[in-house]
Amino acid sequence: MELKNPLLAVTDMERSLAFYEAVLGLRVVLDFGANKTLTGGLCLQTLETWREFIGGKTVSFGGNAAEVYFEEDDFDGFAKRLKTLAVAYIHPVKEHPWGQRVVRFRDPDGHIIEVGERMTAVCRRFLDSGLTPEQTASRMDVPVDYVRECTK
Repeated sequence: MELKNPLLAVTDMERSLAFYEAVLGLRVVLDFGANKTLTGGLCLQTLETWREFIGGKTVSFGGNAAEVYFEEDDFDGFAKRLKTLAVAYIHPVKEHPWGQRVVRFRDPDGHIIEVGERMTAVCRRFLDSGLTPEQTASRMDVPVDYVRECTK
């Protein structure tokens, strides 16, 4: 068994493509008409065909039970650029207890998107602030070997 791609049903393919390109820098790598695969493996499916696939069942948008998660090396730059875009924030940038900074917002159909600081960047940030590898591991609640591996 192999997980291949997450797929999101969208009400307006062109609007969704424009959003994912402008906000996350994704672009179409495979175009099957009603289904498009973007860089990183995210697939978008038109709502009409998705409904056909699931036997005409009702599709709800805007739930809070799942998200599509991205990581960014230049988190500060991304967060600054995000402020210039019209996105519906779930919350502004916040820091999790393990030190990773994240922001969550919704795509045009209400799907939750999370962009987090890449964990290797979290390690580097803590080490650059003067923490030792052992202190960084304690701060992040990870093994010291993980910190060392992140900084190779």
